Amino acid sequence: MKKIAILTIIVLLVSSFTTNKKIEALIEKEIKIAFNLEKYSKQPIAVSSEVKETLPIKIDETNFFKINGKDKLLGYYYLGQAFGKADYFDFIVIFDKDLIVSKVKILVYREAHGGEVGSKRWLNQFNGKTKEETLEYQKDIAAISGATISAKSMTNEVNKLLKTVTILHNKKQL
Repeated sequence: MKKIAILTIIVLLVSSFTTNKKIEALIEKEIKIAFNLEKYSKQPIAVSSEVKETLPIKIDETNFFKINGKDKLLGYYYLGQAFGKADYFDFIVIFDKDLIVSKVKILVYREAHGGEVGSKRWLNQFNGKTKEETLEYQKDIAAISGATISAKSMTNEVNKLLKTVTILHNKKQL
């Protein structure tokens, strides 16, 4: 019984490490495509603790980064999670240096239904959105039959992120 428990722990650790590596590889690919470059560096966004308390989305050194290329700021990216019908899915939002959404991509979708939320055509609706905007599902962002919960959740998460970016910008944290 002890061997099974140890083996289970090892499998979980290895699989979580592999998943993180896969997500990092997907992020790297999307950043290179979004900014049309081969090399870049990323730097976590440092947010003061007093500002952190005011943010709609929790920002830390693992989920929000500056993207630099050739010693100049290119933009930012946020790695987040949204909830589908029964499980979370991972997504990335890439901003240009002016904090305009350049790209939104679902990295890992863990459910059998609702995967349409990851379609490039649907996600392109977020491109060009600014920190000043508030998006309304079924008005600004089209609904998806069969992925209603995931689509609403994604819209809500992007709205919270836009509000977070606004606060960070206004507080001179970006």
